[in-house]
Amino acid sequence: MPGKTPTPIDQKADVMRISEMNWMQVAEHAKHDDRAVLPVGSTEQHAYLSLCVDAVLAERVSLDAVKGRNIPVFPTINYGLTPSFVDYPGTVTLKLSTLCAVVTDVLDGMVRSGFRRITVVNGHGGNSPAHGVVLEWLDRNRGVQVKWHNWWSAPKTMAHVQRIDPVASHASWMENFPWTRLDGIAMPQVQKPMLELQRFQQLDPGAKKALLGDGNYGGFYQRPDEEMLAIWQTAVEETRDVICDGWA
Repeated sequence: MPGKTPTPIDQKADVMRISEMNWMQVAEHAKHDDRAVLPVGSTEQHAYLSLCVDAVLAERVSLDAVKGRNIPVFPTINYGLTPSFVDYPGTVTLKLSTLCAVVTDVLDGMVRSGFRRITVVNGHGGNSPAHGVVLEWLDRNRGVQVKWHNWWSAPKTMAHVQRIDPVASHASWMENFPWTRLDGIAMPQVQKPMLELQRFQQLDPGAKKALLGDGNYGGFYQRPDEEMLAIWQTAVEETRDVICDGWA
């Protein structure tokens, strides 16, 4: 299956982006609804897919989830914690301390703006340690609520992936959506054996690259679009429920 041009998000399709608001609009909105969304991704190798898969998907699932809900989405944090892939050109990693500082600094600004129910939509598993510092941050920000949502591994979304093909992981078919492919880049038509993760994690970045090769952890590189769009619909609905409902 050939690569496809990434589908642009319709910026005017009932989606509230902070980038399309001024400060007065934000102040007025927060008086009536204190929910907001912060997508967090990374810039790292994803085999034949875009280096920005995690950021693209975190932003898109956030925007699709809030369509028609009048819940603002803040600009995506495009860099994350990915030290294992630094030998792959184009990969950029933050130090854990930097990532934690960036996330909490942004949360500080969101709270100053009047938001008290914030969903962090995380698109990169390597960012998960930052959730711990968010919990510490909440101790200093009593009355604020923050949900940390790993959209791809949320129960309904991951169950949908597993029903289709349990051999799925980083840079495999499960991240290959029309909007993460690159024009003119063909995908290998094989199922790559799954990586032995325990062995992989103990190696330095150079040895990891030598072991991993193209970057796919294991599984087919692409599956039919109808399957991927069905997964996406599940992910959007599950993310919408997290953002909109279930607040204490």
